[in-house]
Amino acid sequence: MNPYYQDREAISPEERERELFSRLPALLARARARAPAIAQQLQGVDPEAIRSRPQLERIPVIRKSELLQAQLAMRRQGGPEGQPSSSRVFGGFSTIGWGEALRVFASPGPIYEPESARADYWGFARSLYAAGFRPGDLVYNCFSYHFTPAGSMMETAAHALGCTVFPGGVGQTEQQVQAIADLAPSGYTGTPSFLKIILEKADEQGIGLPSLKRALFSGEAFPPSLRDWFAGRGIDGFQAYGSADLGMIAFETQAREGLVVNEDIILEIVRPGTSQPVPAGEVGEVVVTTLNPDYPLVRFGTGDLSALLAGQSPCGRSNLRIKGWMGRADQTTKVRGMFVHPGQVAGVLKRHPEVGRARLVVSGTPGSDVMILKVELPEPRREVLDQLAASVRELTKLRADIEPVAPGSLPNDGKIIDDIRSYE
Repeated sequence: MNPYYQDREAISPEERERELFSRLPALLARARARAPAIAQQLQGVDPEAIRSRPQLERIPVIRKSELLQAQLAMRRQGGPEGQPSSSRVFGGFSTIGWGEALRVFASPGPIYEPESARADYWGFARSLYAAGFRPGDLVYNCFSYHFTPAGSMMETAAHALGCTVFPGGVGQTEQQVQAIADLAPSGYTGTPSFLKIILEKADEQGIGLPSLKRALFSGEAFPPSLRDWFAGRGIDGFQAYGSADLGMIAFETQAREGLVVNEDIILEIVRPGTSQPVPAGEVGEVVVTTLNPDYPLVRFGTGDLSALLAGQSPCGRSNLRIKGWMGRADQTTKVRGMFVHPGQVAGVLKRHPEVGRARLVVSGTPGSDVMILKVELPEPRREVLDQLAASVRELTKLRADIEPVAPGSLPNDGKIIDDIRSYE
């Protein structure tokens, strides 16, 4: 059986670079003609001249915060005759509109993303294959099917691979246990923390779930300690790294040495806050140019930190490898699959003027994250603490413990979110 989803995963790095950069000029030209925000980003740049990485550096990096601001600005302008236009909703970054887009999703911000009818639109089939999924498998998909695209990411990938999908979604742990026991799926897709919860609930109920043999995780860190925990249950777990804007960026293979970059993107590591690539091996921000003709993000700064690994993967795949997710270039962090932004903490403080400074401390281990909001309060009454907890829940969709501290005791260092989790 072919060890690769596609043979091109093992072509020479030189051949891959030629192929990617031979496709890029036409994509840039189409994007400039149909996506006004991309046209603005490409001002003064001849798409035909962008045929190598040094030439790509002529294009400025655009970051997620700028994409959000572009969408917000265009939404405020209003649509024709009160009808929202796709260009306005997507901030001028998409080349397709209503009818061509099968679905529209929303990620925190909110940032809206299109999904077209192209098979494996998000590009995750390759990572499923590397994780051991094969045609004819039943995939138990526990990513959310509403608002965010995670559920569709895995479902469309599984369908492209020739698998059947059960849309488990999130929550309802006891029903999840029963469905897995009844259906006997061979594979799971979702966050590692949720599968751990399901398996522990099954243990409580005395129900065995022996059919699960493999899993593709995303949305959370997946450290070796958690990988070993699943291996002890007979489940071979792998991770994939992606985003709602770009789809799948990189994926883990049997080699377990970093993450191999997806085939239809150009990945760079740049110095945070700049457009300049860093030397190989140095930690910097992940920047991606995707060859997606429907949503052609160009030099898109993810805000995630990583580093390129030297050499080629022992699995035989020849594309670039990254070390994995190494934190955020800003203070944004991910807790139980959800991004938490400094602005959300600021929103809590705006609702509660009696609070001085505040700091959100994220601790614990991946799969068992703990959020504590430390707040400077002169009079930490129980009703105030309860109201603060409710505000955090409403604004972040996550629970946090509230810890009152003395006024003036938090460091005046500008830090709003402090992620002290260990990823060893």
